[in-house]
Amino acid sequence: MALKKVLAVVLAGGEGKRLMPLTADRAKPAVPFAGSYRLIDFALSNLVNSGYLQIVVLTQYKSHSLDRHVSETWRMSTQLQQYIASVPAQQRRGKSWFLGSANAIYQSLNLIHDAQPDIVVVIGADHVYRMDFEQMVNAHVESGASVSVAAVRQPMNLVDQFGVIEVDQQDPTRIAAFVEKPKTTPGLPDDPNSFLASMGNYVFTTDALLKALEEDAARLDTKHDMGGDIIPHFVDRKDAAVYDFTTNLIPGSTDRDRQYWRDVGTMDSYYDANMDLISPLPLFNLYNLQWPIYTRQSVSPPAKFVRSATGRSGAAHDSIVSAGVVVSGGTVQGSILATDVFVEENAEVSDSVLMDKVTIGPGAIVRRAIIDKNVKIPAGARIGVDRELDLSRGFAVTESGLTILSKGQIVPPG
Repeated sequence: MALKKVLAVVLAGGEGKRLMPLTADRAKPAVPFAGSYRLIDFALSNLVNSGYLQIVVLTQYKSHSLDRHVSETWRMSTQLQQYIASVPAQQRRGKSWFLGSANAIYQSLNLIHDAQPDIVVVIGADHVYRMDFEQMVNAHVESGASVSVAAVRQPMNLVDQFGVIEVDQQDPTRIAAFVEKPKTTPGLPDDPNSFLASMGNYVFTTDALLKALEEDAARLDTKHDMGGDIIPHFVDRKDAAVYDFTTNLIPGSTDRDRQYWRDVGTMDSYYDANMDLISPLPLFNLYNLQWPIYTRQSVSPPAKFVRSATGRSGAAHDSIVSAGVVVSGGTVQGSILATDVFVEENAEVSDSVLMDKVTIGPGAIVRRAIIDKNVKIPAGARIGVDRELDLSRGFAVTESGLTILSKGQIVPPG
């Protein structure tokens, strides 16, 4: 097979309303994850590990921290024509900002014209998974279709949260219908309780993509969305192939984590994806060095667990602890602690996610909570213990009982 020139486009302009308050001050792809990472690191790591080193990241909503992370972390060799470029909305095609994911690419067509690729890979920036896109590109070229859509099996109760793929019964490699977030859909022949969800990852033949984007931009009856408009455009022409994610083989993967893919679109799914990482045999293995997840390296000192002034030991069990963490006479259980977290004497942290520079004061208790950066929990405070108390103090609480504190939020004395 002749080598194809590939340009990757990462759609990173999402507002992430369902992840409020974590997205109150940052774009969704910039939300911290697993102690050391940002969500966008998974998309970029997959592309780089796949050998695709010409990447543009389209941003829009509150993009400062995202732009800074990309520029500080993802430095490529310009001498070898490699780049990861963060590109904001620029009103190149009129006096409007991005009107949808398809319009974001349409307004950035100069990037495609400059790169002159044979293939354009378009992916989202807010999913947790490993994937070799070279395998998908090869399958796309063999299919002869104008677009290929990556598909993953999901339980039927999530059907209204995804773009749903229905395959052609005569040719299961082709897409017969593509519907965004329907209320119902037929189950799979071998599993009526599951359906095929779009992963938001697409491979396009360049000429076909350019033509479709131009046609979409000229229409008034469209939301200018990749999943809602561009993919159905090709499906209606019987020119869309499906790529089965289960066939994607990653070096170093295990039977337990090989098919892992999580959309972290809600607070509960974000929390669950973090918790997937901390078991002895995790559902998603961060320690697969054959397919590493890259991120910005901290200059913080190593983590340590020490006795407090009164001699009480600090300890952490079944947890991820990042650089710079100090547990001084406190106890951490089943939690993820990001850089420079400080847990003081007699404090208890369980089943929680703490982001950079959170301080847990002496005797404080934190249970089943997500605490954003720079929050200081005062001595004796209780977080995640009393739902009504949390609500009265202005904390966000999900229906499942998950308590969320926003960046720098002030916590009243305990």
